[in-house]
Amino acid sequence: MLPRAELNVTPMMDVMLVVLMIFMFVMPAIMAAVKLPEAAHADPRPVQQDEVVLRIDRNGTYTLETSDPWQGSRWVKTLEDLRRELGRLYGQRTKDRVLFLKADTDLPFGTIERAIDIARAAGVRVVGAVTERKVVP
Repeated sequence: MLPRAELNVTPMMDVMLVVLMIFMFVMPAIMAAVKLPEAAHADPRPVQQDEVVLRIDRNGTYTLETSDPWQGSRWVKTLEDLRRELGRLYGQRTKDRVLFLKADTDLPFGTIERAIDIARAAGVRVVGAVTERKVVP
């Protein structure tokens, strides 16, 4: 009697069962959308002492707002003025080096990137984006 070569299908069936379980149980869990909670009465911007907010409007105009009542808002004309003002604000800080950025959605990314680069060079460690929720009547 000659030996016959037969295909052992047991390992193949094990692999197929594992793949079937992945598609049946794991993939729907991964693809499920997560609904995150929304704040009903969130503040329009963060409130901390010594915070600095850089606003960039759709025309590319830079405005620095501070929580210090003596300094208030400063309209900055050029990128060099922005560099000087941020250097003045963050040059002496040792603890809190956070800048909040609020920019118009229609701006090209290059404008925002240049402002972030200037802020990083001035000593800003963290740039946080401030968003506003659009009110639909």
